[in-house]
Amino acid sequence: MSSLIDDFLDMMRAEIGASENTINAYRFDLEQFCATCAKPFNQISSEDIASHIRFLNTQHYAPRSIARKISTLKDFFKFLYSEKEISDNPTANIFIPKQSKPLPKFLTPTEVKKMIETAQSKNNVSFQRLAVMLELMYACGLRVSELVSLPENCINFDKRQILVRGKGNKERLIPIAENTLKVILDYFDLRQEFIRGRKSIWLFPSKQSSSGHITRDAFFKNIKELAVLSGISPHKVSPHVLRHSFATHLLHNGADLRSVQLMLGHADISTTEIYTHIMSNELLEEVRAKHPLSHFK
Repeated sequence: MSSLIDDFLDMMRAEIGASENTINAYRFDLEQFCATCAKPFNQISSEDIASHIRFLNTQHYAPRSIARKISTLKDFFKFLYSEKEISDNPTANIFIPKQSKPLPKFLTPTEVKKMIETAQSKNNVSFQRLAVMLELMYACGLRVSELVSLPENCINFDKRQILVRGKGNKERLIPIAENTLKVILDYFDLRQEFIRGRKSIWLFPSKQSSSGHITRDAFFKNIKELAVLSGISPHKVSPHVLRHSFATHLLHNGADLRSVQLMLGHADISTTEIYTHIMSNELLEEVRAKHPLSHFK
């Protein structure tokens, strides 16, 4: 069974371009299933799948986590069926429960500015670098994995663009504000403090990391610490929240939804539409103030 799981994960890497984080999540879900259903895959029935789902419901997983685990099983057994390892797909009639999309959390522009200014005020090269990373993430709406792994040559200063390699190895170009470009230019002198004469291909190199660049975990811990120093609850702050803030503030100021989708790297515009929640209260006030029916007695 282990070799079949490995074959499936290799397929996900090669054909789907799944990230290592996704691969690890799939492996955990499948190994968990094997632990609760000790049968060869060709003997597993739809009732065994249903029994596993009932088990998941007793383990206090969030609905989104259960939906992901079901999706993993469906993808895996579909793969086994296509490879003729099984004669019947036991997940064919198993449906993934529809999930309501939670509204994204976001910081105010004042809170983002406060965090950047707090980092800039510290007489410490790590905080100075953190200020640059915060500004770049907020200016471009980057995922944390995209931010930490940016190569040194990713920015076209003449065209004011940054080339980002996102999920599935897909590339996208994002415009950068002139002020942010100046911050990055100034940072290149500071960058030397992190390489000390060595060569590095990374925009944000790190001597401690095996990857050669600052890690996601290090950035996560750093911004939590910075939130506390800035007088902001650390529970409000995360890399995702900064990305959400980018999209929310753009739409708030009249940006086109399609443009925001392209900058975020969303494959489906419905993923981006969740940010339109910010418009509801303002639209309500517009209707109250300007619609003719609002003034009829």
